[in-house]
Amino acid sequence: MELWDIYDADKNVTGRTMKRNDWCLKDGEYHLTVLGVIARPDGKFLISKRTMTKSWAPGWWEVSGGGAMAGESSFDAVKREILEETGLDVSDWDGGYEFTYKRENPGEGDNYFVDVYKFVADFDEKDVHMQESETDGFKLATLDEIKQYAEKGIFLHYDSIKQVFE
Repeated sequence: MELWDIYDADKNVTGRTMKRNDWCLKDGEYHLTVLGVIARPDGKFLISKRTMTKSWAPGWWEVSGGGAMAGESSFDAVKREILEETGLDVSDWDGGYEFTYKRENPGEGDNYFVDVYKFVADFDEKDVHMQESETDGFKLATLDEIKQYAEKGIFLHYDSIKQVFE
């Protein structure tokens, strides 16, 4: 069973945990999520398409990410998520933490912080090994392509993370 730490409104760990996706958080309680934008020096970004079997946002485009496990640092969580989802080890890549945003969903039990990272390296498509259970493929997209997906409403989190692409 995967556990997540519960944080207070100032992003301090409370010492309590929750089961993954349990959505039991009270107002003023949060869990931590991470997103990792993967870029190449040529200005292209690695994005993946969610499987059609996903209950939320099937077929939408996104960057790698997920929940930080209890006791796991934000940086370790984003490295783990990127490795699991893409097969890429970004430990020694340029870049790192960019910013944090907070999302509150009153009454839903799902409030969270999102730590956003950006990593840059010259990698090839053959280096990418997507997690087949999670994705219906990937592409190396330009900023214009990502903006087009966002305009169609099929790119997750774009409005919250768009500055990391520019």
